[in-house]
Amino acid sequence: MKVALVTEWLDAWRGGAEKSTLQFMHHLIDRGVELHVFTRSRPSPAPGLQVHTFSGASMSRTRRSMTFASRVGRRLRSESFDIVHAITPLRHADIYQPRGGTVAESIERNLALLGSRSAQQMKRCANRFNFKQRYMLSLEQDLFQSPDGPVVVAISDYVVRQLQRHYALPDERIRRIYNGVDPNGATPTEQATYRESIRREFDVAPDQCLVLLVAHNFRLKGLQRWMEALARLTRGGARDLRCLVVGKGETARWHRLATQLGVAELLTFTGPSERVHEFHCGADVFVHPTYYDPCSRVVLEAMAAGLPCVTTHWDGASEMIEDGVNGFVLPDSGLVEALVDRVDRLRDPVLRKSLGTAARRVVDTASMSRHASEMLDLYGDKLAH
Repeated sequence: MKVALVTEWLDAWRGGAEKSTLQFMHHLIDRGVELHVFTRSRPSPAPGLQVHTFSGASMSRTRRSMTFASRVGRRLRSESFDIVHAITPLRHADIYQPRGGTVAESIERNLALLGSRSAQQMKRCANRFNFKQRYMLSLEQDLFQSPDGPVVVAISDYVVRQLQRHYALPDERIRRIYNGVDPNGATPTEQATYRESIRREFDVAPDQCLVLLVAHNFRLKGLQRWMEALARLTRGGARDLRCLVVGKGETARWHRLATQLGVAELLTFTGPSERVHEFHCGADVFVHPTYYDPCSRVVLEAMAAGLPCVTTHWDGASEMIEDGVNGFVLPDSGLVEALVDRVDRLRDPVLRKSLGTAARRVVDTASMSRHASEMLDLYGDKLAH
């Protein structure tokens, strides 16, 4: 089977969507797919992977994206592929997989960050002059509302609901194929070594409860919510907590907020890291109080590593959590108070072990191997019709 996979970016450091795509590609290659990737990135060479890099030369980011899509479209029309699978929006694709969910939902959830109605209204007005956002929304509308548009792959039920609510997309145009992760292959001995190394590096005592947050967009992923919760926990007497924040986005603003809240000594920004699997081994609890995630890869990875996770129902990965059994899903109302309560409960090592053991079973239903198998089934269905 000859497959064209179109994704504007393919750099793992950019985020979970790119990392998922890289892992997915290797599963396809391992199953004998002739894979051609069309991208602006320059990934490391890999056996069986054929990369076609297109520049998006232009003066603006939006124009560069438009140029990339145009150049790839012309190339695809000149060649023959069994399946064109687009992760970046592309007209005339057979399959479109919006790993970031819909643009319409993303706009709504970013507005929710602002809190007050007046601030949200001002942002809505400003959005009218956001050319990139208008372009992406228009392209999305074309893809979803065209009667001969692609089958849309939703990586969670949350994304299915987005497609139905914003675009009334019919069921026959939607295929739910849940997001997946490759399990951490570290042995128990390696896990113990990583745990000791991480805690020693960041001066975490053996009896301290280490909370981990991994994100690149700190604001959208709820870092302020967690810092406020941490402040309340420490004022309430929880002196055994430490927190590591892994990812890019550290600024003086976040340090000032930590100081204002009185948690600067408890919270360490590590910067972005390729050692997230080692941080999983060193941590006891994973928090992700996000405003929006179609299906958070970082939560699925943490669960697969045996960490009890705390996230929100605005995260598609919450569908893998049975509240109080293998993690916690926070409600909308009183979210910070609920976050305080759940993390306070997880200071109990017995509860952490119980939830973490149950969380690890997520690999049975959310593996990248299973994800690739279901995608191949969809490719076969498209070819049969």
